[in-house]
Amino acid sequence: MLNSIFLLLLAGLAEMGGGYLVWLWLREGKPLWMGILGGLILVLYGILPTLQPAVLDFGRVYAAYGGLFSVLSLLWGWMVDGKTPDTPSMVGAFIALIGAIVIVYWPRTA
Repeated sequence: MLNSIFLLLLAGLAEMGGGYLVWLWLREGKPLWMGILGGLILVLYGILPTLQPAVLDFGRVYAAYGGLFSVLSLLWGWMVDGKTPDTPSMVGAFIALIGAIVIVYWPRTA
């Protein structure tokens, strides 16, 4: 389970970091190399979910990323862009994260 959580965090950071570099390139006029590097990091993001345990199917893995993405997005905005999340954003991200935990780690009988 710890390996699975580590992979989720790593993929989330790759998605956030790669997407942010592409954002900077296209939205803020940064150099092309930032967009290319962002694209390469996003390819890594696409690979990391395949390293999850075989018991987790595509839908459950990406549902987990969805919940984690909500939290990481707000943290990234806060730490990198200096945009402090408000209470509704934090509550919503917490709810999404709890939902992702239920989807992925709730014990299954079959």
